[in-house]
Amino acid sequence: MSVEKTTMMDAWIRGVVEAIHSAPNQTVLYLAGGASQALGWLMSVPGASNTVLEAVVPYSRMSFIQLLGKIPSQHCSQQTAEEMALLAYNRGLKLSSPGYPVVGVGFTGSLASSRPKFGDHRFYLSTRTSDRLSVSIVTLSKGLRTREQEDTVSSHLLLKAIANACKVQAATVSHLTESDMSDEHETHFSEDQELEQLMDGKICFKVYPFSSETYTSTAERKIILSGSFNPLHDGHVKLLEVATSICGNGYPCFEISAVIADKPPLSVSQIKDRIKQFEKAGKTVIISNQPYFYKKAELFPGSAFVIGADTVARLINPKYYDGDYGKMLEILDGCKRTGCTFLVGGRNVDGVFKVLEDFDIPETLKDMFVSIPADRFRMDVSSTEIRKSTGL
Repeated sequence: MSVEKTTMMDAWIRGVVEAIHSAPNQTVLYLAGGASQALGWLMSVPGASNTVLEAVVPYSRMSFIQLLGKIPSQHCSQQTAEEMALLAYNRGLKLSSPGYPVVGVGFTGSLASSRPKFGDHRFYLSTRTSDRLSVSIVTLSKGLRTREQEDTVSSHLLLKAIANACKVQAATVSHLTESDMSDEHETHFSEDQELEQLMDGKICFKVYPFSSETYTSTAERKIILSGSFNPLHDGHVKLLEVATSICGNGYPCFEISAVIADKPPLSVSQIKDRIKQFEKAGKTVIISNQPYFYKKAELFPGSAFVIGADTVARLINPKYYDGDYGKMLEILDGCKRTGCTFLVGGRNVDGVFKVLEDFDIPETLKDMFVSIPADRFRMDVSSTEIRKSTGL
């Protein structure tokens, strides 16, 4: 490549990376078998911390198997790239700052190596966002490029794919020759399809960032009030406001599990009806598929969960852990290791108003629980009582 073309390409790379870094999207990348230069380009331009949450190169066979959680039928295939992108997307949801859109990137390639290859020199790359799955399939002309040159081409196209996923403009530059073959296609998902994917366990949660308030990317900790919110009422809103003031820096949000313990799951129409309440109130809500707090802690590491005293009574009762006190301690200690805490508001328990101090919290778990003073908040009304009083 001539000096002039090299300079033009360097300028293109920098321009694309700067555009990606200026977008709000946060990205997790899983790359195997190529496109390695793209990581260096992304990290070498200032602003990478705005974009890159995590980058993993599962290069060995065992690393690849552990990433996918199975032995793939083919390491280099469209299906594998799509699975990698989906895994990256779900990982990104867990790591991302609240309210920021996530991009999952999967790449798997079979490029030129030190030994001649009988098969094609090819790669598959896929990006996943909340509402879109994009796939590129590229077969490179054999013998036309060195391994480094093939890696450069795949890195260029990976950058372009990330830019497209972030919905930023990238100047059109041809990276392929007429003898190369490529195919691209996209699948768009409706809101109903996204929620169905969540119910099926394909995606771990969906965020509706309705909040009218602005939070900085430094507010990485979520302050979460979980419930059915059928209906959402002023007590819920006030409780989350008080909890947020106690926590200080954090992103307040409500959370509903579409999957309910010991009950049928919510239907898509039921979920959408409940979401409308939060849109009207201008409050962020997350829809997940995990009804249990120890699973929520894995989904939202480092978060502060806002709960009532009635929930504390269940959390520390061995009855809900097959009567096994040791199992209870092990599960709650797992929550603690994720960096999660519980902010506890006073609540009626069996007809008696109780606060955190009324419970015998195991010594090893005491620092995971924080009391919300009763003089700052107490909730004597529930959604169930509201439904009864209104005849719903």
